[in-house]
Amino acid sequence: MPRSIFVNLPVSDLARSTTFYEALGGTRNPQFSNEGGACIVFSDTVYAMLLTHARYGEFTTRPIADARATSAGLYALSCDSIAEVDAVVASGASGGGRADPNTKQDHGFMYGRSVEDPDGHVWEIFWMDPKVAAGGQG
Repeated sequence: MPRSIFVNLPVSDLARSTTFYEALGGTRNPQFSNEGGACIVFSDTVYAMLLTHARYGEFTTRPIADARATSAGLYALSCDSIAEVDAVVASGASGGGRADPNTKQDHGFMYGRSVEDPDGHVWEIFWMDPKVAAGGQG
């Protein structure tokens, strides 16, 4: 079985955040969603767990950070093309997020933009030349 990643994020408005993550291309899995959280599936191995502050607080004794004021992590999501990067960022912005809170990057072999969710969590949306990703020349 391949390893999977579950990114757990505290959200202030579960419905609003679910709308945003579905706009990014995720699908809500009702089997692992309830009034305390929503499981958003991006692929067979990538999931975002959106948790209300009350539910998130059950997993930590630390205070919940204000992601608009601090940065504790940047989450990256790959795309198959530059056009898809632009489309995902636009969808995220129209789904309640903010496009390009960080500078757009174009290195020729890699292109990236970012989108901020309604709670301030930043997702880097990127494309990398498949030859470079496989260890070859770009």
